[in-house]
Amino acid sequence: MGAVMLASGAGQLPGDPAWFRAVNAFSRATGWLHAPITAYAKFGVVVFALLLLWGWWTARGTGDLAKVAAALWAPVGTLVAVGVNQPIVHGVHEARPYTALPHVLVLVTRSADYSFPSDHATMAGAVTAGLFLVGRRLGLVGLLAAVVMAFARVYVGAHFPGDVLAGLVVGAAVSLIGFALLRRALVWLVAALVRTPVRPLLTAVPPSETIRRTGDRVAT
Repeated sequence: MGAVMLASGAGQLPGDPAWFRAVNAFSRATGWLHAPITAYAKFGVVVFALLLLWGWWTARGTGDLAKVAAALWAPVGTLVAVGVNQPIVHGVHEARPYTALPHVLVLVTRSADYSFPSDHATMAGAVTAGLFLVGRRLGLVGLLAAVVMAFARVYVGAHFPGDVLAGLVVGAAVSLIGFALLRRALVWLVAALVRTPVRPLLTAVPPSETIRRTGDRVAT
């Protein structure tokens, strides 16, 4: 009972220990899923890196400099979000599930750092929000990858459900708010850069078709 009370206080959401135990029980019953989900929980960041590249490539082909700015902001916003998450992690001091609860299945190396919010989920939320700024289809693919990552981090025993939910929210919020604040400056920077030799990295369309904002052509 004491362990459950500790976990409830540390898990940030009512019922977190119960939800965690339900997922942990599912993990025990699905040994055939251990290898792929553990691999994704540990190395899924590569998937998100590829999605960011896809976002850049897609934006580059549109000629819309606002989308290019969003695609370039997405990885930067992700790094900023993970950085913002660190003071929260150290301020909350939430124990990992395997520290707060006895006899749980853990499929990854036990970490000595704190649990709330999840860094992996923060990264996933930030990437997903950045991809939505580029395009809806990209954002939906990112959202699917983020949800699977969030589930995987709970499945392997590394986080409570509240940890990953908070991480997704923190990551998305930092990415979206950051872009809203910097959008004009970022679009201006991209518009300036398309007049330089790095233009092929920013747009694949002719100068006459490059768009700074909707309907606003950029002279070169």
